[in-house]
Amino acid sequence: MKRRLFWKILFGFWVTFILISQGIWLAFSLARPDPEVSYMRSFAHMSVAAASSAIRTGGLPAFETESRIWPQDWRARVQIRPAATPLNPRAPAYSETANAPDGTAYRVSYYPQMSSHNHGFFGIPLEVVLSVVIGGLGFSAILAWYLTNPIRRMQMGFGRLARGDFATRLGPSMGRRRDEIAELAHDFDKMAAQLEELVAARDRLLADVSHELRTPLARLNLAIGLARQDPAKLSISLDRISGEAAKLDEMVGELLTLAKLESGHAKSEDYFNFAEIVKAVVQDARYEAQGKRVEVQLDIESAEENFEWIALGSGKLISRAIENIVRNAVRYSPEGGKVSAVLRRDGARYNLKVTDEGPGIPEEAMAALFMPFGVSADGFGFGLGLAIAQRAVAVHGGSIAARNLKPKGLEMAVTLPAVEPG
Repeated sequence: MKRRLFWKILFGFWVTFILISQGIWLAFSLARPDPEVSYMRSFAHMSVAAASSAIRTGGLPAFETESRIWPQDWRARVQIRPAATPLNPRAPAYSETANAPDGTAYRVSYYPQMSSHNHGFFGIPLEVVLSVVIGGLGFSAILAWYLTNPIRRMQMGFGRLARGDFATRLGPSMGRRRDEIAELAHDFDKMAAQLEELVAARDRLLADVSHELRTPLARLNLAIGLARQDPAKLSISLDRISGEAAKLDEMVGELLTLAKLESGHAKSEDYFNFAEIVKAVVQDARYEAQGKRVEVQLDIESAEENFEWIALGSGKLISRAIENIVRNAVRYSPEGGKVSAVLRRDGARYNLKVTDEGPGIPEEAMAALFMPFGVSADGFGFGLGLAIAQRAVAVHGGSIAARNLKPKGLEMAVTLPAVEPG
């Protein structure tokens, strides 16, 4: 696998580190006056004068004899060559010409620190140069590894995620990191968890839809088979086929509505009266509840009765959502029971509570209450009604919550944002 970022960080930081350190050393050397310069010049004049005097007195043998008593460092700094010999490429600190008794001309030169061969760049000691190079290279290598290693792990994680491994998580591999890269890894984990949940929900929905569609299709085939076996029952079979086709059409319509709600394309920008919708739904529910002798009550405070309960969105979707909630309440209420709908306004929100006297929802099934084809208390399932209701209200900026009542019953609370008058 190519690791271009690693090498870019490694060499980029290393070169920058070296250039900065060398630049600081050079600037410091140029800006700071050397306290030994004046002393070096005096010593150079004195050393060259002493060597020249010895040359003039007795030539090179006299200088060799006299220099034996000099310190080794002094002798290394003084260089004597015939005057005709070209100068050393390195310029001396001081130089003069002396003639020996035999007439030979010598150039006596003083070179500071001639015995030292450990200079690096720009006069910087070689030890400093090596320390900077090795230290900078090691530090930049550690930094590059520290930055690119988690990125490489995330790259591998994205690869596994693209191959369908939605259980991939990067957070544990980050260890104790608390930087932006660790936060990015945790965001990756959240994304992977949401994808895993969405794919699982999709698979579950497909399985549930297949199961729900198979039942009316089986009854359709059965009715067709009976009509073929006994033509006398053709009319009854056709009625049965018509009813099952209507159920299939209703289910497909609900699936399309659910898909539109989840994609966010079902909401319209119209104004509607929320209280009127609730009143109409309750009136229809009273008619349906007569067969079970269930009483459906509506409570709107008299002070609020004449208020224009205006909301923004699709009144049809909200009506369908409230209808699903109220019809479920009637369905699960016992004969002779009571369903209550209470509508209130709390600031900028409308609050509707629908309660029944049914068995309630087991706590373990509460999480699946608003899921498509969730399992209800009687084991027959919620179908798509409550799922559509929850998404319809959510599209309008509201929410639905459910809780069990004591000793029995279920309360569904719907909140919807109000439109301020004016």
